[in-house]
Amino acid sequence: MGTLRAAVVGGGIIGTAAARHLSRSGVHVTLFEKEPALAAHQTGHNSGVVHAGLYYTPGSLKARLCRRGVDLLADFVAEKNLPYDECGKLVVALDASELGRLDAIEARATANGVPGLRRVDSDTIRSIEPHAVGVAALHSPRTAIIDYTAVTHALAQDVVAAGGVVCTGTAVTGLHPHGAEVVVDTTGGSSAFDLVVTCAGLQSDRLARAAGDDANPRIVPFLGDYHLLKPGPARKVRGLIYPVPDPRYPFLGVHLTKRIDGQIMVGPNAFLSPARELYSRRGWSWRDLRDIAGFPGFWRFAAQNLPAASREVRTAVSTRRFASEAAKYVPGLTVDDLVPGPRGVRAQAMNADGSLEDDFVITGQGRLVHLRNAPSPGATSSLAIAEYLVATALERVR
Repeated sequence: MGTLRAAVVGGGIIGTAAARHLSRSGVHVTLFEKEPALAAHQTGHNSGVVHAGLYYTPGSLKARLCRRGVDLLADFVAEKNLPYDECGKLVVALDASELGRLDAIEARATANGVPGLRRVDSDTIRSIEPHAVGVAALHSPRTAIIDYTAVTHALAQDVVAAGGVVCTGTAVTGLHPHGAEVVVDTTGGSSAFDLVVTCAGLQSDRLARAAGDDANPRIVPFLGDYHLLKPGPARKVRGLIYPVPDPRYPFLGVHLTKRIDGQIMVGPNAFLSPARELYSRRGWSWRDLRDIAGFPGFWRFAAQNLPAASREVRTAVSTRRFASEAAKYVPGLTVDDLVPGPRGVRAQAMNADGSLEDDFVITGQGRLVHLRNAPSPGATSSLAIAEYLVATALERVR
């Protein structure tokens, strides 16, 4: 057999990392991205956190690939001389009612081998974050921040240097297995490949289903709005200050996140998005709304999560409420300290019973491999997910 020909669909950080890993495995790679530039969707609207692996079920793909991904990512940015700041993270219990949940996270983080993790009291919280409050916290000093868009472009440079092709502004419109090949239809024409890996993020379910994969899980988009702290109040935050996750809610809630450019983001909320790729404060997609309304799993999810919806509505419609959530952790913050920040859209995979897919989901058959779900820590794990995807794909053709 001659040189294998592979197509990767999706130019976010995971798709680009997969293309790079294939090219370093001696495969001729073509990377297709429908937008004019790489990292245009979830990657380019990411908070920039490099997660250390605190929350994930030990033994899960998330837990394994997160820890492997951190090491690969740190080595890569060092090689490329890209900024990487281990600013550290506090997961803060505000009162005694949250200590049991903090214990559970500590047990998971310890099982996952999170480096440097320690339990700290209220005085030590103040020594790490002088303006933060809480009765106890977990301190993860190796949690870092990064520019994932810059990482994606550096990965793409390696693809091209290895002889691969990066096709931006080229949408994939169809995938057709045909014997020992897969024909890829694009807005620029059709080509045949020996294998295809799809990492289509917000469109992952549609692309996989069009290629013959299962209908579920479906992507239901949730928008997340951030605010930024003004320069003066921003000096109150040194790193990352997070709440203890509440199992009653499917999303984390408002937290404070330092970015690699030094700005402090507050948020996000989480609310159903009227379109899969909506980054402005107005607009909708009839197709996306129709898909949500026609999916029984969404209505089951909604019925099961009315308290969460109520909480998120309050922060979505009231900046004052948004500020008050942040002030629980950094007292004194007010609505006057905030300015509007960026918006992201999360590609949340949802099952027919209304449950959310918590782990990474990889499906496909034959010469097609689909990444169907890669929520946080997807960007952190990107190089490790790429290893896993490529190993899965090459097993099918060699």
